[in-house]
Amino acid sequence: MFATVKQIFNPANKDLRKKIYFTFLCLFVFKLGTTIVVPGIDKESLGTGNLGILELMNVMGGGALEKFSIFALGVTPYITAQIVIQLLTMDIIPYLAELSKQGGTGRAKLNQITRYVGIALAFIQGYMFSFAFVQNGTAIDYLTFALFLTAGTALLLWIGDQITAKGIGNGISLIIMAGIIASLPSSFLTAWQNFVVSGSTQVVAFGITKFILFVIIYVAIILGVVYVESAERRVPIQYANKSNATASKQSYIPFKLNSSGVIPVIFASALISVPGLLSNFIKNDSFTLFVNKYLTTETVTGFIIYIACIFAFAYFYTFLQLKPTELSENLGKNGGFIPGIRPGEETTNYISKVLKRITTVGALALSIIAALPIIFGALTGLPSSVRVGGTGLLIVVGVALETYRQIESELITRKYQRGIRGRR
Repeated sequence: MFATVKQIFNPANKDLRKKIYFTFLCLFVFKLGTTIVVPGIDKESLGTGNLGILELMNVMGGGALEKFSIFALGVTPYITAQIVIQLLTMDIIPYLAELSKQGGTGRAKLNQITRYVGIALAFIQGYMFSFAFVQNGTAIDYLTFALFLTAGTALLLWIGDQITAKGIGNGISLIIMAGIIASLPSSFLTAWQNFVVSGSTQVVAFGITKFILFVIIYVAIILGVVYVESAERRVPIQYANKSNATASKQSYIPFKLNSSGVIPVIFASALISVPGLLSNFIKNDSFTLFVNKYLTTETVTGFIIYIACIFAFAYFYTFLQLKPTELSENLGKNGGFIPGIRPGEETTNYISKVLKRITTVGALALSIIAALPIIFGALTGLPSSVRVGGTGLLIVVGVALETYRQIESELITRKYQRGIRGRR
């Protein structure tokens, strides 16, 4: 890692440093936007208070929802739209299913459709939030606030695109990561205030012990994510058209233990927050009671649903990205085969079997890591804003690792290209 940092500050990589500086500038604009309250909002009329199940959405947005800033919705509508569109590509809508099979052109069109759906969802969510949190507003007021919130989400998507195109990549993920990092200090401060209470020496000592355990769990989350993100299963392959000298160097297909990264946690978090959003909008006591009793991560049923969603999305996203049939076909086209496995359907079945096994282990590990802070928070009585901080940290580490690998890969490519130019 230190070698990579040293390479970044190498004079030969001046353009890469510019990309990094540009990325930081974009993230600064995002953080600045989280402090700008929606015009026309009277802070005293806001009813955000305890956000409950929406705390994770608030953490992912850097506290923007609590302040009801122009970025209050964050990129959550876009994430929700991604879930919807990807589900619809599974032969539910033939046009979308066909686009998913058209390679880069199809993916570009799907991404455009996803953004349109995301903007539409942003307006709907913006109206619901305005109605739920702003007291004594008129219908025109709520529509105006919804337009501001929608514009904020659209601006965030544009900033994410700029980071992806002109920065270091992973624009949307980096925005989520920046929001969570901005919220982490307050989570630790709240934990310290809850654990280390004023009183007798024994009470303070016990509180400090619990805070140390809290920090240890956070460190365990970091180590766990690093391990899961780094682990992989290598399936050996051979090529029929290679000479013996070339074939002596072993080739393989690397399948990551967790091919979906932290996407399942982000998707599950977005999905589990929907009932809370609806309850704030509907303002029905019975429905709100039902949501608080059964559909929050602080309850047994809500916790089980949340973990089940992570598990399901891990499978869904892995097989959406790594399609055994396509992998088998591409392997055959390049004259490759897995030793002991016949090309064609048998190879497809073998790859599918390997993916199912490692995804089960990866999804289980991801679920345990996501569950740790919630269980610890429930046992120690931490507020929901701190409990979701562990999930947020999981996302931060995952995105940071992915970004680091991307920068490292770009540095290796540049070094290779300079080496080729030097030999000419």
